[in-house]
Amino acid sequence: MYEWWYFDARLEGDYTVVVFFHASNPNPGIAGKTGVELVVVRPNGEKTQRFIEYDRSRFSASRDQPDVRVGDNYLKVDYSRGELPVYEIHVDEDDLSFDLTYTSEVHGWKPGDGYSHFGDLGYFAWVVPFPRARVEGTVRVGDECIDARGVGYHDHNWLNFQFPRIIEYWMWGRIYSETLTVCYAFIQCNKKVDYHAVKVLMAARNEEVVLSTGEFDFVPEGFEYDDRPRHSYPKSLELRAPGEIDVSMNVKKVLEAEDLLENFPPLLRLLAKYVLRLKPGYFRLLSDFEIELMVGGEPRKEQGRTLHELVAFKPIA
Repeated sequence: MYEWWYFDARLEGDYTVVVFFHASNPNPGIAGKTGVELVVVRPNGEKTQRFIEYDRSRFSASRDQPDVRVGDNYLKVDYSRGELPVYEIHVDEDDLSFDLTYTSEVHGWKPGDGYSHFGDLGYFAWVVPFPRARVEGTVRVGDECIDARGVGYHDHNWLNFQFPRIIEYWMWGRIYSETLTVCYAFIQCNKKVDYHAVKVLMAARNEEVVLSTGEFDFVPEGFEYDDRPRHSYPKSLELRAPGEIDVSMNVKKVLEAEDLLENFPPLLRLLAKYVLRLKPGYFRLLSDFEIELMVGGEPRKEQGRTLHELVAFKPIA
């Protein structure tokens, strides 16, 4: 089984930071390895990324509360500051160090019971303790120390299959406006499960979740090819559940575009490319959005700018 705890934050000054605590990393090339992963994307798009492997004996996680440790790195919870929890994250590896506090601003959520089942091929579990959080603390990159303040997200995932076995691509993201929060995912499966599509969407006003559904239209349009990951991405995206929610996004900038084969060891890269015919690519996109959400029979309309992501193992368009 593969399992990880994921945190990200969009900080003031246009920095983006990401932290993984991996009980068992799901990514090809390092699948099954225990460790921590740290990512910093600077305002100019420059990216620093590290995966630090640990022996399994250096990992521990509580079944009773959020308490995860990998070596001297940890996440832990504080319930004493109010109704919603606060997480403390400490990760310090070589030239990267994160000391961050995540203060929840929206109640935790999961789609249904949290599980997506794919017959006898496996399952994927996704729970979102923090759909939205206030993030504060410090981030160190080499000799540079960043006063970190911004908005963040945290989820916990586990599954018992490798992504390329079942999944062709997925798109996911979060939308944060003044009072509204949206989390969504669209997962396109392959012919092994009859090209089934998994769709999940959550919307909240202030701290309360007001919509949780898998019944919505997911409409990507205007695909544009990028040479770096050798894949196409949609220039616009709409999420529609008539009478409940309508979201439109228009891409303004490609923040990251990566050929994931470059992260594979040489032998595995050749196997993936020429035998398995895999073509994994990744995009992190910056988009303007408009959202209309029905709350108590009244429409709430807000707009802003958001990050969303795409991972593909096979061509999308």
